[in-house]
Amino acid sequence: MPDHRGDLWIANTVSDLIEGDVQEHLPLEAIPLAGDVLGLGTTTSIDNGELTFLPNETGNTTIWKCQASDGGIRRLMSGDGGSHFPYVCFSADVSGLKVNVDLEQLRPEPGAPLQAVVAEAIDWLRHQNRLPEAPIYGLRAELEWDSLIITVASKLCMGQQRRNVRLATSESSGSLAALSIYQLLQHYRLAPTDPGDASDPIRYLGASLHWDCCGFYDTQPELGRVTVPQPNAHLHLHGCSQDLRFGGHLHHEHPGTRLRRVKRLAIYPLQQLHTLASDLAIEQVSFANGSLQFRVVNHGAMDVSSVGVAIVVDDSYTTHRYLRLPWLSAGGSEQFSVPLELAKGEHRLEVIADPQRQILETADLQANNRAVLAVRI
Repeated sequence: MPDHRGDLWIANTVSDLIEGDVQEHLPLEAIPLAGDVLGLGTTTSIDNGELTFLPNETGNTTIWKCQASDGGIRRLMSGDGGSHFPYVCFSADVSGLKVNVDLEQLRPEPGAPLQAVVAEAIDWLRHQNRLPEAPIYGLRAELEWDSLIITVASKLCMGQQRRNVRLATSESSGSLAALSIYQLLQHYRLAPTDPGDASDPIRYLGASLHWDCCGFYDTQPELGRVTVPQPNAHLHLHGCSQDLRFGGHLHHEHPGTRLRRVKRLAIYPLQQLHTLASDLAIEQVSFANGSLQFRVVNHGAMDVSSVGVAIVVDDSYTTHRYLRLPWLSAGGSEQFSVPLELAKGEHRLEVIADPQRQILETADLQANNRAVLAVRI
């Protein structure tokens, strides 16, 4: 059996998520949670929220869903109907890769930004030859805050506008595209007391200031794999308060966030990165008895929603037929039979999966999205 201890699987990326609608989903059942599994992600657009991977009492891992409506959390269970994730990254069991940071020796500066503390810890362990080089480092931390701002995804489509601005501009595109992703999300404040400012858009939750956290430090954040694709945005961290009242994305760089101390910190080198994606294909195309037969297949690792299929006769796109599949699971397929009235002579029939290219597929995976059949009546 291959050794996957240092592997990280990324289903879509943070860049994919913030650039527009995501119609690919990884189900909870596809994530092995035996042992110490690091991960984070977002839930579906129907039931928005953040995902936090935390150890449980059995020695395995539980995914907690942090809710956009009130900052509360609940344990995700297989089969509850809301456990499909448009973005999620997760490791294998990394129990054997854990490197604990001796905070007495490291002695981070009081009030230092969390990202700086993590960067210092990684450099310190690397200098001691206790931590191998890796493109992404996972981490678990127990943190105490003087005050903390968290965000929770409340709109997974960050304005399809973000993707549109690559091609064109509109009256709203300039202002929206310039916003940070975190300006578009629901914010909450944790602090010893309520600031009492009625005009403050950040809602006060309470004094739950001890948190268990899980996240990733990407050495190349500009790639947008597990962090926002911005220079120096290395750290992406989700967590839950230890009283299990609240959870979400820790907005550790927010001016209103102040770290009191790091109580526990462990670093994990993740050296093998894998991308999970959907892969639509049109197969088994034939024409008999006045009907076009074909099969739509998903060869990828992610479920796909709202898949469009176009049938074009003799390159006449203005009169094409259009079908839509509400859902196509990874490894799944659906057979179609479409009646066509064709005049005598030669005809060119083309079937195209996702003609509008709404599904996130690389150029090489798009090659099998269409099939052409020559027919003589």
